[in-house]
Amino acid sequence: FIVENQFAPAGLNGVATMIQYKTGFSISYMSLLLNIPLCIFIFFMMDRQYAVKSLVFTLVYSFAFLYLQNSGLDRIQYNSYGHDTIYPVIISGVISGFVCGVCFKYGSASGPTEIISKYISVKKPRFNFFFITFALSAVVAFISLFVYSEAGVVNYKPVALCITYCFVTNLVGNYLIKGAKNAYQFTVITTHPDEICQEITHVLRHGVTKISAQGAYTQAEKTMLLCVVNKHQIADFKRIIDKYDDTFSFCELISETYGNFKQIKSR
Repeated sequence: FIVENQFAPAGLNGVATMIQYKTGFSISYMSLLLNIPLCIFIFFMMDRQYAVKSLVFTLVYSFAFLYLQNSGLDRIQYNSYGHDTIYPVIISGVISGFVCGVCFKYGSASGPTEIISKYISVKKPRFNFFFITFALSAVVAFISLFVYSEAGVVNYKPVALCITYCFVTNLVGNYLIKGAKNAYQFTVITTHPDEICQEITHVLRHGVTKISAQGAYTQAEKTMLLCVVNKHQIADFKRIIDKYDDTFSFCELISETYGNFKQIKSR
């Protein structure tokens, strides 16, 4: 999706792509040359587990790319021949975002840019990981302006494609990192905890956490309830709360839920 359509992906993998475009030197070999020294460096200087996982990904990626490159993929390659190049950019961005998200979620890097960004952000916490990654990708996009321009004519299209690729990759990657198990947490302050808990338990079939609370202004004793529900249960939860006076509630978005709890069985 990328090599045949004359644009560079994000980060140092984009440098490898441009080198292959200009010299024919395979991306797989360039990936090994870039990643192996970085993984060794990270192994001794920062995080051994992160370095090993990143090295495993590098080896799998490089040898898989080399194998596919020599397997005659002309029939399935997406060559847009300069027309509608936005489609291979979107497809490759989605695939790359999925790979990056999975690697990030399980403590691995999918390329040398992420390794460098991780090291800098750990050693210099004031530098944001994603800002560093964006800065390195911006440099690659700028370099691609000269690599893909021919006969002295400046071609901005590869730069636009690189930026679009980065946007799609980050969009998909962030979605996977944040998780797809979105939920909503309700915090309820009430003087009717038992009645509300009973309805939530039997109607919504969710557990509730009860915490003793005291009003700072009135010094009145109240109960704080915490409950996490699915998106389609928000309206039902609000209907339960509306039944009771002296009750205050607010809702927060939860990006992902964890844990393995026993399901509440109705009696």
